[in-house]
Amino acid sequence: MTSASNPPPRPNPKAQALSLFFGGLLPVIAFTVIEEKYGPQAGLIAGLTFGVGEIIYELARYKKVSQITWIGNGLLLGLGLISLFFNDGIWFKLQPAIMEFGMFVFLLGSWALKKPFLKIMVEKQNPEIPQIMKDSLSGITLRMALFFLVHAVIATYAAFYWSTEAWAVLKGIGLTVSMIVYMIGEMFWMRMKQ
Repeated sequence: MTSASNPPPRPNPKAQALSLFFGGLLPVIAFTVIEEKYGPQAGLIAGLTFGVGEIIYELARYKKVSQITWIGNGLLLGLGLISLFFNDGIWFKLQPAIMEFGMFVFLLGSWALKKPFLKIMVEKQNPEIPQIMKDSLSGITLRMALFFLVHAVIATYAAFYWSTEAWAVLKGIGLTVSMIVYMIGEMFWMRMKQ
């Protein structure tokens, strides 16, 4: 039992990053390995089990489940159940594409409403940020929205036409690697503009 003097541990940034990476990766690995040996239905059950396991782990460890876990695993569970119902793994495989398209809509919407998400977040952390930085964050929000759109299109294509193993690599490390490459590109772009 937790008392006021002993609150539940809060996830640190490293734990949140690991949760984001492994939470999305473990259900994919389980699905891929089990699907290869025992078929799509067994793979789906394994993937769904790991998705539920992440929710239970966060609830037990932190006494609450993060919003990104609810969204990612809620989508994974919903699409996984649809896949089980239709006995077709494609719905499970579309989860990354739908998440990435959702990020595109969110970021583009914030930019279109003249409240760019990245600018708002940085202003909350550092109200003294120079105006030139605020202006660049608006452009980064738009470009990041387009990045997620391109990645969502690739993820959709991968779900339909790539092997399960190739799809899993894209889902597991593809977004992370391409995001790092994108951010390096943003840094070069900002330096060239100065």
